[in-house]
Amino acid sequence: MRALILVPLLTPIAFAQDTDVPPPLEQPPGFEIPFTGEMTAERLGELIRQIDASASAQGNGYRFQVADRDMMTVYDETANRMRIISPIIPADGLPPELLMRMLQANFDAVLDARYAIGNGNVWSTFVHPLSTLTDQDFLSAIAQTAVAAETFGTTFSSGVFVFGGGDTQSLHEDLLRRLEEATNSEDDRGI
Repeated sequence: MRALILVPLLTPIAFAQDTDVPPPLEQPPGFEIPFTGEMTAERLGELIRQIDASASAQGNGYRFQVADRDMMTVYDETANRMRIISPIIPADGLPPELLMRMLQANFDAVLDARYAIGNGNVWSTFVHPLSTLTDQDFLSAIAQTAVAAETFGTTFSSGVFVFGGGDTQSLHEDLLRRLEEATNSEDDRGI
């Protein structure tokens, strides 16, 4: 498989402001509950329970697992925000070169996910407005957050795309090979 490198646009693009709500997307394959067009806390829970039947609601969020990785989703319907997080390692004593690599990856390799430090830990995280999140976006966000957590300390990537012009390009081919092996093996990694 050849690597697809996305080059960031250097010229500004004007976006038309559309006040109409786009039509709902088709139901993703394998999901029993149809997408209604607006993401809600209830819908997050439905999707998460389809991914992990043992997921638990905790306050304004859910705790679940993807491929044995602890994941959490928290939301605030009033603020129209949601976040997916996965703990990686304690932040105490991280060497400066590892902190630098995290920031480099945030620039070009972890796409919609990000590495962050909070409450004494390094996290993989994804943040998005709640109501405009689609089922496919949410599933992609879970995958990106989980993969970014799994590749921390090695390739620092959230998936198969890397924006050009960063420092991660040389690590990209190895990541693609590992992702192909993970998805083509009989060992279910959940991604």
